[in-house]
Amino acid sequence: MIEHKFVAEKLKEFRVQEFIKSNLKNAGFSHAKLQKTPLGEKITVFTSHPGLVVGRKGENIKKMTQLLKERFGLENPQIEISEVEQVNLDADIVAERIASTLERFGSSKFKAVGHKTMADVIGAGALGVEILMSGKIPGSRAKIWRFYQGYLKKCGDVALVGVRKAYASALLKTGIVGVQVRIMPPDIILPDKVKLIEPPVEVVEEVKEGKEPDDKKGKEKEEKKEEKPNKKKSKSKKKEVEETNEDKGPKSDE
Repeated sequence: MIEHKFVAEKLKEFRVQEFIKSNLKNAGFSHAKLQKTPLGEKITVFTSHPGLVVGRKGENIKKMTQLLKERFGLENPQIEISEVEQVNLDADIVAERIASTLERFGSSKFKAVGHKTMADVIGAGALGVEILMSGKIPGSRAKIWRFYQGYLKKCGDVALVGVRKAYASALLKTGIVGVQVRIMPPDIILPDKVKLIEPPVEVVEEVKEGKEPDDKKGKEKEEKKEEKPNKKKSKSKKKEVEETNEDKGPKSDE
């Protein structure tokens, strides 16, 4: 069946993405795309730190291509690296950054981490952001801390497709802390946004009886201007004829 084929391809792509994510931990990994080409499989890795992914003289990419061949049976995987332009609007990178800071500095400054990350996301132009931290922070009892700012959709098609979600986990001394990030990007199209288009206004001018429209008046003025130089020429010719007649004068009887 064709359906089973599509499901198997998507499952394979998901496993490849999870494998790359586990190998590129703390390297600003966002997501990966798998495409089939005539030469082989093309894997595009989106990350915020391309240098860490490539490694010295491309060592990390060589190791990764070899592991992909062995584990997933890819014939000729070609890995390309693309840099993420807006880092603070990518939910995966933001969640990974929060988890890495919690592992580095502990749970004592989790509030400062949450507020700073939230301010960076809103400053990047996001419409809304929500950060959830669940676990034994800061005490021995598990709690859920919520950091929320802006406008965020929680239901409907916009929440499923438009809102960017990501999950990450941080291993602390007290246990594992889960991090959940939701970001509403600025380029999202909301269904409740309506633009009113004003209809064109038709201007109707009334022409009174006995008065000619402006177009005819303008044409008559142009015709009069053209006739004026002709009249001047005729007057100048008459003067010349009169002067010649005066010069001749009456004939004397000799």
